Amino acid sequence: MSASKHLSDLTARIIPCLDVAAGRVVKGTNFKQLIDMGDPVELALKYEQQGADELVFLDIKASVDHQPSALTMVQNVAMNLSIPFAVGGGIKTMDDVHRFFNAGADKVTLNTMAVTEPDLINQISRQYGSQSIVVAIDVNREDGGELSVYTHGGSQRTTLDYHHWVREVVDRGAGEILLTAMHKDGTGTGFDCGLLNELGADYPIQVIASGGANGPEDFLQAIQAGADAVLAAGIFHRNEYTVKDIKDFLIQHQIPMRTTP
Repeated sequence: MSASKHLSDLTARIIPCLDVAAGRVVKGTNFKQLIDMGDPVELALKYEQQGADELVFLDIKASVDHQPSALTMVQNVAMNLSIPFAVGGGIKTMDDVHRFFNAGADKVTLNTMAVTEPDLINQISRQYGSQSIVVAIDVNREDGGELSVYTHGGSQRTTLDYHHWVREVVDRGAGEILLTAMHKDGTGTGFDCGLLNELGADYPIQVIASGGANGPEDFLQAIQAGADAVLAAGIFHRNEYTVKDIKDFLIQHQIPMRTTP
């Protein structure tokens, strides 16, 4: 699959992901063994200065009890940040959606609730537009090779057929799919380009690749495989690469990028 889509279509995006637990940014391997990485607002500003196109905040330990602190975080981020950001975790109803948008989020991300209450995708798309809704799909390649969809922060395996679910998400009005290959998450072995190739560069909605970034070459391969955006966490949080490092490499390989003045 070539990167020709991105030469004539939207510019490919680089999106740092900030997994948040109890008000702090954390990072783990295969969604486990979480390590504290810092303050959400401080990290958000750092990534904006490095040239990030967007940010994604995922409250990975979200519950109703934690939502007030999550809303406070969103308000603080919105007051300090000028690039778009999405928020996910603990969103169960349209009232929750309203609260996060009112707090300043540009997009909401659904995962578990998209599976358990799929009509919520339709409702958000109708009220706020498809560009406001990102559906996160956590998919794991099992030992037998089959693809399984997981919810609840990667802890519960569903009976969904992965390919049917991807199609349904599009049909229900999502603007983007955040596709996380759980078997790649935190491993540093590169993105699952096979999954991206399956969807292809002409997929009807934007696809964000997630899970497995180790260096600039992985971002290039993901975009060449059809990703519209590439999301990563650990390599940025650990200061192994800056967003600018990744973008400079991609520009050198003829991938159009938004550059920071």
